[in-house]
Amino acid sequence: MINIIEHTEKFVRNELGADATGHDWFHVDRVRRNALHICKQEMTGDPFIIEMAALLHDISDEKLNESVEKGQEKLTAFFESINLSENAKIHITQIIETISYKGGKNTKLQSVEAKIVQDADRLDAIGAIGIARAFAYGGKKGQPIYDPAIQVREEMSIEEYRKGKSTTIHHFYEKLLKLKELLNTETARGLAESRQQMMVEFLEQFYQEWDGLDL
Repeated sequence: MINIIEHTEKFVRNELGADATGHDWFHVDRVRRNALHICKQEMTGDPFIIEMAALLHDISDEKLNESVEKGQEKLTAFFESINLSENAKIHITQIIETISYKGGKNTKLQSVEAKIVQDADRLDAIGAIGIARAFAYGGKKGQPIYDPAIQVREEMSIEEYRKGKSTTIHHFYEKLLKLKELLNTETARGLAESRQQMMVEFLEQFYQEWDGLDL
């Protein structure tokens, strides 16, 4: 199993190492460490499946590929390069395909491993690192930092979530601030407390400076 993990690490580093949207190797490694920590604390789930799904969770992401199909082909091709049972491949793929936020259209998770990897990924989307990643992604996508004339979107299709008009500050209300209440495990909810507070305090300070109230 160690060789498979090492092979997977090398593959992911090659694919995502230079990513500038906040989905780089360091993000993947943090998600992996978060997931294994949650697994250990909750004393549930298959650590190997969890680690593999965490490592591969962004490989087929449509945001990082030319299309959904291209992303799926990349993941399938990788699976063909390693000695892994079909059941393990199916389980890992199912986790990857169901943990994404997608504008709040959450897919029902089929396993405890999926719940753990989803929590691990969502923890890295909030707090200080979550703030940094949000602005990295927004800048790469060409979004403005903030525009008070734009309304926060409450209900969105996946297409609207991906391509609709928004700003990075709006993204906090459309996704990031909602994640804490959507976590699956007690361990993740505990870790989210300080990260949630960090985002709330950041937004308060942002508006103070935006409106010149700190002058």
